[in-house]
Amino acid sequence: MRIKLFTVATCAALGLAACGDTVAERAVIGGAVGAGAAAVTSGSIVTGVAIGAAGNVVACELDIGDC
Repeated sequence: MRIKLFTVATCAALGLAACGDTVAERAVIGGAVGAGAAAVTSGSIVTGVAIGAAGNVVACELDIGDC
């Protein structure tokens, strides 16, 4: 379980570090990272895409990830 959590946290951090220039780019980048994290941890890829896309857009809009 710890390895899964570490993997998800690492993928999320890397994904949020790469924001993109537009909201669409941010959603695609976040979705790709979320899908990758879900695949690695045997989670739901659809859920991973949704959470990753939303997380990256919100983080960049609020300037959390130094975008």
